[in-house]
Amino acid sequence: GGGDADTPADAEIEAIGNAANGETLFSQATIGANNAPGCITCHSLEPDVVIVGPSQAGLATRAQTRVAGMSAADYIHQSIVEPNAFIVPEFAEGLMYQNYGTDLTEQEINDLVAYTLTLE
Repeated sequence: GGGDADTPADAEIEAIGNAANGETLFSQATIGANNAPGCITCHSLEPDVVIVGPSQAGLATRAQTRVAGMSAADYIHQSIVEPNAFIVPEFAEGLMYQNYGTDLTEQEINDLVAYTLTLE
């Protein structure tokens, strides 16, 4: 928690969603109404460990610079609901499950965003 000049402060994260609930969602094998694959099934939390998609270690820091003019929160939200909008170099388009935008509630998505913003 806390954050520095470059990462969102706890209050800002809490305004987006419930990070504790987001961590629970992230860690489940399946999530959402249609039992979509949970984040942890494809994304490691260990630096440089690739399961299917890129490691999420340090995501909050990287997310600020991925797309010019887009905040970390907006980038992460877009990455969940529109996985092909920005493809991380060395990963393939269409690799990520495409239907989180309809399978998860807006609250669940925001909770996931709040949690991943703590991954500095």
